Amino acid sequence: MERKSATDFDQRVLDLYDDFAHGRIARREFAQRVSAIVAAGVAVEAVLSSLMPNYAWAQQVAKDDSRIRTETLAYDSPQGGGSIRGLLARPREGAERFPAVLVIHENRGLNPYIEDVARRLAVAGFLAFAPDALTPLGGYPGNDDDGRQLQSQRKEAEMIEDFMAAARTLQKHPLSTGKVGAVGFCFGGGMVNELAVRIPDVVSAAVPFYGRQPKVEDVPKIKAPLLIHYAELDQRINQGWPDFEAALKAANVKYEAFIYAGANHGFHNDTTPRYDEAAAMLAWDRTIEFFEKNLS
Repeated sequence: MERKSATDFDQRVLDLYDDFAHGRIARREFAQRVSAIVAAGVAVEAVLSSLMPNYAWAQQVAKDDSRIRTETLAYDSPQGGGSIRGLLARPREGAERFPAVLVIHENRGLNPYIEDVARRLAVAGFLAFAPDALTPLGGYPGNDDDGRQLQSQRKEAEMIEDFMAAARTLQKHPLSTGKVGAVGFCFGGGMVNELAVRIPDVVSAAVPFYGRQPKVEDVPKIKAPLLIHYAELDQRINQGWPDFEAALKAANVKYEAFIYAGANHGFHNDTTPRYDEAAAMLAWDRTIEFFEKNLS
């Protein structure tokens, strides 16, 4: 399939896809509303297909990359989903222990893009762990449509417990220095904010990508420095930023925030047309530098 970019689509179509991808509208409503926007004769299903992830585009670090080691790690989440599995990645060479980073997926489970993010962190020198919140339902099913449906069946409170348990597991892992950062995307970005509030004794650095903000009354609980990434065109998420920023300032929480011009929600995900290479690379460089500074 020919790779498209966000500029190949009417922004209204991208906004509708965001609604569809996050379960706010059904496929039928997406099709009806898009059909009123695109040119006559353009098949709506073809538009949707071109917007869906193509994981052949995503792999920056191969599964068998000689620089890293990977394995499946299972851990207990007794207040959540029970036994949860995820991908653990670390440098092949170097220190006996590494600063650790928890990687939290979007609203569709541990897909190949998030696995690749974990491997990228391992190449950068971190012990990275990416749990799959879909483990109790059989794990990521192989495509994002089904993954999104499965994740909607889980209770958010239990998934919060799963990711808190994952952070604690990573903190105590024998290959970990005990310093734990967290990075997440979309649903995962919101979950990073939630962990910063709920387990400030565990999370030492937090990087939410276009994530839902925590309740303003909870912001004073945050101890970790934050590196916050937003997309300029992501009106849905961005509307919560002014109140969040005011609460961060009032609570004297250390933070940096960047809004990437012309970028859409999901701009770091290099499997869809919403990917913005310049914004993604800059945000990632900032993320690695931030973790190196705060987890050393």
